[in-house]
Amino acid sequence: MRGAVLYSPGDVRFEERATPTIIAPTDAIIRISATCVCGSDLWPYRGIQSINQPTPMGHEYCGIVEEIGSAVTTIKPGQFVIGSFFASDNSCPHCRSGYQSSCQHRELVGTAQAPILRVPLADGTLVTTPEVPNDDLIPSLLTASDVLGTGWFAAAAANVKPGATVVIVGDGAVGLLGVLSAAQMGAERIIAMSRHASRQKLAREFGATDIVTERGDEGVARTKELTSGIGADSVLECVGTQESMTQAIRSTRPGGSVGYVGVPHGVELDGEKLFFAHVHLHGGPAPVRRFLPTLIDLVWKRKINPGKVFDLTLSLDQVAEGYRAMDERRAIKALLLP
Repeated sequence: MRGAVLYSPGDVRFEERATPTIIAPTDAIIRISATCVCGSDLWPYRGIQSINQPTPMGHEYCGIVEEIGSAVTTIKPGQFVIGSFFASDNSCPHCRSGYQSSCQHRELVGTAQAPILRVPLADGTLVTTPEVPNDDLIPSLLTASDVLGTGWFAAAAANVKPGATVVIVGDGAVGLLGVLSAAQMGAERIIAMSRHASRQKLAREFGATDIVTERGDEGVARTKELTSGIGADSVLECVGTQESMTQAIRSTRPGGSVGYVGVPHGVELDGEKLFFAHVHLHGGPAPVRRFLPTLIDLVWKRKINPGKVFDLTLSLDQVAEGYRAMDERRAIKALLLP
């Protein structure tokens, strides 16, 4: 088969790779119905995160089960499934606490930009839909694999409650779906920080009540102005830079919460400033598996349409253009269809 391989910064190739097969009895093989390019894929693509060798890419996926290992009991061939970027057994102490992305036996699923994928720990990782979905639902179901699950975790980690005032730092796909998540959790006021008209429009569609175009100190000042000098109850940090984390913490009221899901690069916290900020910090790699049943149900019943976040659809063999478009901010998120 052919799949995406990153050779060096800016150099993604769609080339021959070995077709996945069952390795462990807990594995499943799925035929991909849709995959995509993630904002976190851009870190190595831009050379900010180094790679030492040609690296297969992709960690968001959904599709049809083709084969299962001898120990797999909860899924069967022919079912449509969605899984997380970390495979988990869903039974270890961390999984039982809802942190499957810290499973004691976790394995990265990182080769999904291809027609066929091996998923380890299939029973604990994959969640089925009620039946094989119509094509129009597939993009939204795909978002549950990571980008929606991560936005949802950001909101949960930030302790979003009905009636809350929420700020979202970052207008990428995760931030936009953080807006949707906060709205679903009952936030009354949702302030999206964005400088881009197309992203602002989508943020409004997902439930944003206010748009702030300023960043850094000016962004904090504008947030305080909108909240009568108090700050937000909950702030979702969806970027992963020093500026975005600082802005998130400073936009939060004393006693409020920051949910941070942007993969951090160069982020350092000043202990004394954090001490006097009086804010809760919680985040990390999203435990998507915890939320998959809820998110699938919301999509299946058409209560939410997170698939709107895909504003570029390409065939899988055009994956390099998907990376370029997102890197150049010509696209929010690129959907890839085999």
